[in-house]
Amino acid sequence: MKFFRKIQLSIVVGLIGFSNAVLAEEITIDGSTTVGPVAKAFAEYYMLRNPDVNITVSESGSGNGAKSLLNGVCDIASMSRFMKGSEFKAAAENGLMPVPHVMAMDGLPLMVHPSNPVSDLTVEQLRKIFMGEIRNWNQVGGPNQKIVVISRDTNSGTYETFYKLIMTHQVDGKKVKEKIMSGAEYVGSNGAVRQRVQNTPSAIGYAGLGFVDRSIKALKVNGVYPDQETVSSGKYPVARPLYFFTNGYPKLGSHVHAFVTIHLTEEGQEIIEDIGFVPVTQY
Repeated sequence: MKFFRKIQLSIVVGLIGFSNAVLAEEITIDGSTTVGPVAKAFAEYYMLRNPDVNITVSESGSGNGAKSLLNGVCDIASMSRFMKGSEFKAAAENGLMPVPHVMAMDGLPLMVHPSNPVSDLTVEQLRKIFMGEIRNWNQVGGPNQKIVVISRDTNSGTYETFYKLIMTHQVDGKKVKEKIMSGAEYVGSNGAVRQRVQNTPSAIGYAGLGFVDRSIKALKVNGVYPDQETVSSGKYPVARPLYFFTNGYPKLGSHVHAFVTIHLTEEGQEIIEDIGFVPVTQY
């Protein structure tokens, strides 16, 4: 946590500088609850060094982040998935050109209660659990308990990544998209998934890598445990890039350009690692 100790030491100086700013430039960020912790840490880091800039970060979901960018409501859309073709089409119709900036890599750990003895599931077993074909933990080597399925809301990039990597598969050479069971519980953030799982012994859910802590148990998938090494090497099968999207490539020297390239610096990598995600650069 070296970066956050630096922040604590310099926060008084930063706040004094901010109070002297007459007219602060505004940068508005909206989107993913997965990317949110990094966006907020980047914003704190940047404002302490640039007291003439005021950055606000909202977490309304990747889909709403895309809408905010297309509607001109935000300067940066934080997204845990790539923009859809329909979103690019809407942007083009509005004279906009979304540009992606890959700012970190993330795994999607499957989370269960620490008391659950199950430690490893295959992608096929996970698909059947979320489809409702496997309904009791004793069908996969666990206790005789009905499985409580927790999913992110359908507007979430985390949901869409999970759906693409787990619920979509090939049958006789054709792509099949399975439906998540009707009794699944949908929650609005990764933090809510973790909270639901840590309070429910028979639950299973999924969230970003940065949301793994001792209050839950992360499962191996196909024998591979989710961590920074297995995500960066491509061994963990449920992984994805995380994005900042801007309208066009930001002007060189602008505050928006400086912000969306923080991840390329040593300090940016430190922030990403401290939060639990995987940097796209190595120093």
